[in-house]
Amino acid sequence: MDFTHFNEQGRAKMVNVGEKPESERRAVAAGRVLVSRETLELIKSGGMKKGDVLTVAQVAGVMGAKRTPELIPMCHPVLIDGVDLLLTLTEEPPAVEIRASVSCAGRTGVEMEALTAVSAAALTVYDMCKAVQKDMVITDVRLLRKSGGVHGDFVRGDEA
Repeated sequence: MDFTHFNEQGRAKMVNVGEKPESERRAVAAGRVLVSRETLELIKSGGMKKGDVLTVAQVAGVMGAKRTPELIPMCHPVLIDGVDLLLTLTEEPPAVEIRASVSCAGRTGVEMEALTAVSAAALTVYDMCKAVQKDMVITDVRLLRKSGGVHGDFVRGDEA
């Protein structure tokens, strides 16, 4: 497989997507923050001193998706049509589950925007809870599915 992000000198370049046709693009990513039972209960009850953990993390995820090209060097600025984050609490294991869906009509996909949304939300959960727990683990950040574009659809094996 050829790498398209290198020029003839082997240096990084941003791929030209100007000739690609626009199509509907969508990507869904997920991740989780493993927390202690005490932290989970504080999130549930709204007892964190910094505020409503899930709401702030949801907003951070949307902001992260919108700022992806500023953070990831070779990402194209994309006119995002929508970003939706779902944060849920699980008991076993105690965790904050994060799922982000991003959509656009464009020439390049939104996989990185969905992954950045999940990552920003997870980092925000950590930031808001770190006064109570320092050993939280951000894990399983992954692309679940994507659609649109010349490379076609992708569905992660464990998501089928």
